[in-house]
Amino acid sequence: MNENKILIVDGMALLFRAYFAQSYDARRMADGTPTNAVYGFLQYLFDAVNRFGPTHVLCCWDMGSKTFRTDMYAGYKANRPEAPGDLIPQFSLVKDIVAALGIPNVGLEGYEADDCIGTLSNRLSELGHVYVLTGDQDMLQLISERIHVVIMKKGRGNYAVYDLDFLQTDKGVRPFQIIEMKGLTGDTSDNYPGVKGIGEKTALKLLQEYESIDGILSNLDALSKSVKAKIEADLEMLHLSRTLARINVEVPIECELETCAWSGPQDPAHPMFEQYRLTSLLKLIG
Repeated sequence: MNENKILIVDGMALLFRAYFAQSYDARRMADGTPTNAVYGFLQYLFDAVNRFGPTHVLCCWDMGSKTFRTDMYAGYKANRPEAPGDLIPQFSLVKDIVAALGIPNVGLEGYEADDCIGTLSNRLSELGHVYVLTGDQDMLQLISERIHVVIMKKGRGNYAVYDLDFLQTDKGVRPFQIIEMKGLTGDTSDNYPGVKGIGEKTALKLLQEYESIDGILSNLDALSKSVKAKIEADLEMLHLSRTLARINVEVPIECELETCAWSGPQDPAHPMFEQYRLTSLLKLIG
């Protein structure tokens, strides 16, 4: 029997990517509700299903902006603009159509989709190979022998598929060092600073020499005066940034493998595709 191949979709990453790729497309339902982002989302989803041939598919979502990370650091993602007005009604539409396709929607208030993805990746990797479809490089910390991260590149159907070897070749790090890098450099997209004055090149050099933040801190006297001073001046933020960067892989959620089985669109999806004026997409998936 062939081994299970489980595709875990980062829902918001695909939906936002689709919206901005199709933002000038006037796709709408009969009542005027926009569907351009839903259309693009389904294109990306079906492209990935055709490319990777999963036996199981599930989709993880953020459930609001307040999470345990915002409780720890009020500035976390505080720089993010509000979602565009014509995207907001598409949040519920896309989940409805994903459910109609027979794909579970997974999310939990207080946690990000990343945390749900990390938790389920670890759990389901015991039952097969997991492929995480996303545009978020933070997910690279999840890579293992049985967890692969598929980073969407510019253009449909264009992916960088990371396993342990390719991560080392492309980034020069191991999965846990993705977290250590973010601790040192921060993340402008998520709005936490790391250590002021430590950039990616310096952080990579430090991690290649000392392996981890703990290794660096144990060898502070071996560092240049400048780097040592920067780290000592920002120790608290260094530790906080590392904590913010770490995906929580122990979220209290359930998603049994059998509920994610994929054999193509389910019958309830067809009327919904007609209602949303998306029937042209069905030819992509059969």
